[in-house]
Amino acid sequence: MSTPRQFAPGLTLRGLTPPLRLADFKLIAFDMDSTLINIECVDEIADAAGRKAEVAAITEAAMRGEIADYKASLRQRVALLKGVPVSALHEVYEQRLQLNPGAETLVRACQAAGLKTLLVSGGFTFFTDRIRNRLQLDDTRSNVLEVEGRGADERLTGRMVDQPWGDICDGAEKRRMLLQTCEQLGISSQQAIAVGDGANDLPMMGAAGLSVAYHAKPAVRDQAMVSIDEGGLARLLELTE
Repeated sequence: MSTPRQFAPGLTLRGLTPPLRLADFKLIAFDMDSTLINIECVDEIADAAGRKAEVAAITEAAMRGEIADYKASLRQRVALLKGVPVSALHEVYEQRLQLNPGAETLVRACQAAGLKTLLVSGGFTFFTDRIRNRLQLDDTRSNVLEVEGRGADERLTGRMVDQPWGDICDGAEKRRMLLQTCEQLGISSQQAIAVGDGANDLPMMGAAGLSVAYHAKPAVRDQAMVSIDEGGLARLLELTE
């Protein structure tokens, strides 16, 4: 990897010489938790079960790349959510979840430049569907929490539901979704931007023409072409003309 250089305070580049033209890219793929939004949703749901510290410790280790099997770590965390009422997910969305600074500005700038927008997350469709609608994103891929009961009695079972494409959206699936979307658009993966913060974002970031780390774990910062360590997501636009 080339030597990092500071482009501006809190903005580090590797192997990249600005200015970039957004219109040279055709797709931008975002991670959700701690990238587009300010929280790790699984940790906040666990708070409703009184198990936030336990779940957050696993999440942190997984995002730092200290847990090799992401799928197993996610199953372990989701199992700890068994019995949590679905109303708790609504509370997380309405009371705790916020878009990160600059998220909407960056998304709108990319949409204006003609880029397709993709949300790929190891999180859950309950949240990705709402963020997709809020930001008018083109597509998403994430995990489905299994629910039992009806109406006010709906609760999480502690399991996830298999989907037509597979069981869990992990790092490999994020990369596959990025490459599949590029193929559908008839573009090279070099025309894609990937933005993330955790170790499970590295596979898609490695496949993209431009990789962006946002307030990321050290292993991710060290491999990204752009690292935003201070300020909001819209700082990526400082590199564009």
